[in-house]
Parts: sequence; structure tokens; C-alpha cells
Amino acid sequence: MNQHLTDLVAWVNAQHLSLAYITDPTNINYFTGFDSDPEERITALFVFPDAEPFLFVPALSIEGVKKVGWPYAVSGYLDHEDPFALIAAEIKKRDASPLRWGVEKDALSVLKYEAMTRHFPQATFPADASRFIEQLKLIKSPEEIALMTEAGQQADRAFQAGFAALRTGITEQQIVAEIEYAMMKEGVMHMSFDTIVQAGQDAADPHGGPVATKVAPGDLVLFDLGTNNHGYMSDATRTVAFGGPVAPKAKEIYKVCLEAQLTAQSAVRPGLTAAALDKIARDVITKAGYGEYFNHRLGHGIGMSTHEFPSIMAGNDMELQPGMCFSIEPGIYIPGVAGVRIEDCVHVTATGCEPFTHTPKDYTVYGL
Repeated sequence: MNQHLTDLVAWVNAQHLSLAYITDPTNINYFTGFDSDPEERITALFVFPDAEPFLFVPALSIEGVKKVGWPYAVSGYLDHEDPFALIAAEIKKRDASPLRWGVEKDALSVLKYEAMTRHFPQATFPADASRFIEQLKLIKSPEEIALMTEAGQQADRAFQAGFAALRTGITEQQIVAEIEYAMMKEGVMHMSFDTIVQAGQDAADPHGGPVATKVAPGDLVLFDLGTNNHGYMSDATRTVAFGGPVAPKAKEIYKVCLEAQLTAQSAVRPGLTAAALDKIARDVITKAGYGEYFNHRLGHGIGMSTHEFPSIMAGNDMELQPGMCFSIEPGIYIPGVAGVRIEDCVHVTATGCEPFTHTPKDYTVYGL
């Protein structure tokens, strides 16, 4: 039994539960090594205090489970069958009347909850597996950090493909296509999220995406991207100039944003709180007069998902610990002018932190 699954069984016992019912595909992967997108079909992991766990998957996924080396029972269902009746039968082989369930309150849909309570009307749900799992994922093992380091190296190569694609008249969407094609050619088949490229004023929308806007000389161009490396993610942002000097205001906010990012990254150390780290970056931007344009938290955890616990933000007094992994991504977004974000994800060490990505962050002009 792998360590993640062993820890989950120990939690089930400590909470005096009859079972844990895990439905989130990323969490199932974390505990079993089986990575899937079940879409509307049912995939679930059931873990017991004193019986072997079992995976329940669509019948078409059973061979996939076997390929990853899952050593315990796996049950499947055909599309015309009632998956919850089959699940209930499997559970009753191990516990005829499970009363205390642990479930992921962040992930369990009402449909799945109601289906299980129809079969087990006496069930109670006293324990939130979501909170336990986020704590379990908080400190990454050396093996996990190695996978994320490789994902960071892939992201660095993706940046280079994006920068090489910059030319007058190319659209944001076309640059994204060139980045993702370049990664696919080297065998990286999945980005960790939809790649973002935003040129000029488009980058002032921090939740925008690539559109048909054409890159023009004098634009700042924002690249936000990452890759999925065997289930572990990278995430980084760089903003570069294209074709010549950018407007003075745009260059000024770049300088301020870079100072905030570098200052915060160099301040990371065990014992510093997440709120204090957010404030370090925010104070740089506020002092320069752009505080109102930094309108999101400084960072988020990363691992098997691009956005994990914890949030690096005001009000979070959690102390940083070695092995924690999170982003440091201050941004300044001025509508009608420009947007700048600079981001590295890092892992905390005994004395500071190490970034997963190493693409230079100094103001750079491409396409001269």
C-alpha cells in the first residue's frame, strides 16, 4: 500500500469511520495512481478501516486501472447499469451497514450523495475528507518535488517556444497554438491549464484568455502557462516586450511588479506566514501607487492541481514549512494601459525557497 493510501486508512481509523468515499478524480489519482477524466460516468475510491479498498470505474477503464498496478479490487459497470446499486453491493461485502462515512465535502455532488443515502439511509457524514486531504497534500515528498521540477523545466521550454513565435501580426491564439504544438512534439501532451497569451491592453484583464488580437510593436505580451508531468503541475508567468520600447507607464509597472515578485521570493523562509508574504509583495506595489491594480492574492498552492491549498493572502496566518509548494505572482492591471504579471512557483526549503521555473524575469524586448 502506498504511503498516501496508508495515511488515508489511518485517518479513517482515527475518525472511527466505517469508510471513506473519494470521488474527486485528482484525489483518486493521488491515492491510487489511476488518472482519468470520467466525465459523466462514475469513478470512486472506497477505503475501509479493516478491509481492503476498492476502485469503482466504468467498465471501459478497468484495463487502465490494471496498467497502473493498482493491487486491490476494481469493479466496473456498463453504461446501461445502475452504478450506485453495484457500488452498494460491493460495500456490503465489506460492511453490511456502514454508519459513519468520510466524504469530500468540496467534491461530492448532490446526485452522488442522494444516490448513496438511498442505499444506506442510516449513514451519517461526520468527517470532511477534503480538509484532511488538503493537509496531506500540503508537504510534498522529494519524489513529488522532482516531478514538479521536471514540469518546471518543461514550462521553461514552453516559454521559449512562445517567445520565438512573436512576430508582427501574429494573434494571441496563434502563439498559443505554436507553444502547445512545440510541447506536443517533445511528448508533453497536456498543459496544466489553458495556455494564456495576452498582448497590450488585453493583459489588463487578469482572468482573460487568448483572443484574435494581433501582436504589435511596442506591446507588452503576457504568457501564463504550465505543463502536466505525470500528474504534477507547473505554472508560471512571464511578461515581455515585443518589437521595441513599450510606453513609459507600461515599463514602469513592469519594474514595480518585478521588484514585488523578487522581493517576495527572496523573503520566503520557514516560519513566515502566508499573510506576511502577501504583504511583502503588496507593500512594494502599494508604495509605488498601484495598490488598487493588484486585485488578487499573491499565490496559491500547487501540486497535482494548479490551484491547491493554501492561499498566500491576507488573513492566512499559516506558517510556511519546508516542502510546501505555491506560486508567487504579483500583478498590476491598468485598464486601457497594460497588464503585467510575473510568477514562479516555488518549494520551501530549510533556509528559503527554490523556484521550479528559471526563465529570466528581467525586462526583455523580443523581435527587434
